[in-house]
Amino acid sequence: MTWTLAVVNQKGGVGKTTTVVNLATGLALAGRRVLVVDGDPQGNATSGLGITDKAELEYSVYDGLVNHVPLAEIVRRDVAVPGLDLIPANLELAGAEMEMFQELSRETILKKALKPLLGEYQYVLMDGPPSLGLLTLNILTAADAVLIPIQCEYYALEGISQLMNIIDRVRNHLNPRLEIGLVVLTMHDERVNLSRQVVAEVRAFFGDKVAETVVPRNVRLSEAPSFGQPIEIYDPRSKGAQAYNALAQEVIALGKE
Repeated sequence: MTWTLAVVNQKGGVGKTTTVVNLATGLALAGRRVLVVDGDPQGNATSGLGITDKAELEYSVYDGLVNHVPLAEIVRRDVAVPGLDLIPANLELAGAEMEMFQELSRETILKKALKPLLGEYQYVLMDGPPSLGLLTLNILTAADAVLIPIQCEYYALEGISQLMNIIDRVRNHLNPRLEIGLVVLTMHDERVNLSRQVVAEVRAFFGDKVAETVVPRNVRLSEAPSFGQPIEIYDPRSKGAQAYNALAQEVIALGKE
């Protein structure tokens, strides 16, 4: 069984891609087969997993969504994490929404494209763009559950009601199985009262959907993407690596695979 997670938040800078790359790595290092789908035109999950020359990609997720190239031909199996594969993205994806808009059942294009691959993986993590457009709708329609990263800073819950409204609409009209899988608190600074207040506020709002693991603000975690490596490879002893390994164990303990 495959558990497909849409990692979404329309706010930028909340640790969304960091969570995709490092949670996926933690799951793979725990012996799970994992696929990352980079659904963000910035392609940060792609470069964070070591593919830095995105302009030279033969195929990307754009080709799967717009040109209907089978995703099996797009999957990169040369990521430097055993058990982790990647469907990469680059700036071509920025034009995908306009081209997809004219297609029938445009919200289900990704779901249909992913279906032949699902039997190969226990987890699929899809990195959504920082918006609530057609790409995000495709990711939510293809998902079993939503993982929402929320940073421990001012206005942490700003825009969450809008995101929850979109999730409800997708559940009602496109994907009745969609649920809130996990809320992950990121960029936590235990020295700052505000961070503790945000943790309490988010736990009050989402209840037991909030992960016990809180991802700290960590210099090594910020450095790792510039080297094209997940934190578990760049500095496995760092607090960031420890946090994402612990988060991976929480995800496994949910028993959805």
